[in-house]
Amino acid sequence: MPTATKYESYPKYKPSGIDWLGRIPDGWNVEYMKNFGRFESSGIDKKIIEGEPLIQMVNYTDIYGNESRVVDSNRELMTVSCPAWKVSEANLIKGDLVFTPSSETIEDIGLSALISGDLKNTVFSYHVIRFRFSEKLDHGFKKYLCNNNFVLQQFSSIAKGTTRQILDRNDFKNIIVVIPPIEPQKQIADFLDRETAKIDGVVAKKQKLIGLLKEKRQALITQAVTKGLNPKVKMKPSGIDWLGDIPTGWKSKPLKFLFSYQTGGIWGDEERQDDNDIICVRVADFDFMKVIIYSNEYTIRNIPEIKKSLILDEKSILLEKSGGGDQSPVGRAVRYTEKEKATCSNFIQKLQVDSQFDSEFVAYLLSTLYFFGVTKKAIKQTTGIQNLDLSYFFHTPVYYPQIKEQKEIADYIQKEVSKIVETIKKIESQIENLKEYRSSLIYHAVTGKIKI
Repeated sequence: MPTATKYESYPKYKPSGIDWLGRIPDGWNVEYMKNFGRFESSGIDKKIIEGEPLIQMVNYTDIYGNESRVVDSNRELMTVSCPAWKVSEANLIKGDLVFTPSSETIEDIGLSALISGDLKNTVFSYHVIRFRFSEKLDHGFKKYLCNNNFVLQQFSSIAKGTTRQILDRNDFKNIIVVIPPIEPQKQIADFLDRETAKIDGVVAKKQKLIGLLKEKRQALITQAVTKGLNPKVKMKPSGIDWLGDIPTGWKSKPLKFLFSYQTGGIWGDEERQDDNDIICVRVADFDFMKVIIYSNEYTIRNIPEIKKSLILDEKSILLEKSGGGDQSPVGRAVRYTEKEKATCSNFIQKLQVDSQFDSEFVAYLLSTLYFFGVTKKAIKQTTGIQNLDLSYFFHTPVYYPQIKEQKEIADYIQKEVSKIVETIKKIESQIENLKEYRSSLIYHAVTGKIKI
């Protein structure tokens, strides 16, 4: 966190008139956004209508998914159509800000991005709102004007909604911002560009390291599950391209024979706080790194007279059979390791591992099938949702050792993967601290708590 021991203060301060802001440097002001610009919406949708001219459009994801908080000619934008008269009304010019007026969470609402260059034939979507300045501000400072905790906390406190948080134009107009003189604006923007770039560079290196550790984890699982732990064991061809050679003593069966039975999950009714309430595990509870389930707050559903076959135990594996997406295709699997009585949702297939097999080994085996794209071949997608063709998937041939060796392999993987996961958690904590420091630095600079 930036402190007075590292950064100096300005020589003279004055009351801001705002309790939660405190003092600001002499010569600085606090203003409503409506006093130096105008907010506008566009009404332009993500459509292409025959006969209308094609244009580029800045959409919600160009702000929310854009950590640079800058939109320029290098960014690939969506192509839509729009009547010519609307283009002139909803155009974007250098120096405009575009905001997210809605979000699923209050933490992500009110984010803004700076139009940093002249974008030809470009408009903004009805999912975002444009602010065009009427007063002069330093171009670089505009990026930080509202992307700081002083302003973002105001957005969070006035957002309305239940399933989705929403801000209207009046909310934006009455947001209070801190305005330094023009020269300090430039100094602050240059300082923050330089310092945040350093932080972002360190974060990027740590994120790359996490990626390498995840690759190491999967390689470790794959090697152990498909080759065993003895590097000197005699091998034989498996006849499967992705698998290659396997230990000579291993046997083969279609995947379905590793389970004594399988059944689809159930969703039931809302929680009623009676004896029929039960934990219902969802895909959101899957911990893919440890191949188990984990949640700080499981979903409770009310399911009267639930079948015994739907109750989870230590031999249960949960397979995601519906859902997924382009980045994370459907078909991931984890073990149930909790002690509480539970079932699983209707997007999950419960697989009960046969007594001849170790459930932890089988879970790692399914993880390997997913990694090699075997699961992906069984995906059917007729609408927006991916579904696993279970009959096709469970005919997949797999190789396995005796149960004693299965347990040895599973114990080894669990021990080694735990080390990798702990290392990843430490790095993720470091990244979180860096991001908090970054946010704090922007807040302290933009509100005049530290002298730049």
